[in-house]
Amino acid sequence: MSIQPLERHSITMPPDTSAGVRERVGARGFSAYVVGATARQLQRDALADIIVRTEVAHGPVDEAEVTEIMKRLA
Repeated sequence: MSIQPLERHSITMPPDTSAGVRERVGARGFSAYVVGATARQLQRDALADIIVRTEVAHGPVDEAEVTEIMKRLA
């Protein structure tokens, strides 16, 4: 496993958000928690981009078809 180089950043967040992170992971885990949350958000953004490109290429999802498929899967 290779270690990635790190960059130092300064961020600003509401006090209740930072308190929530500290309560969950403690002061030593703060950066790792923020890194993980940011990585997950980047993944979600990439998925949203794929959905937009797919809808542009193929049209929007047919909700009636989705409902029918969900009924068959249940």
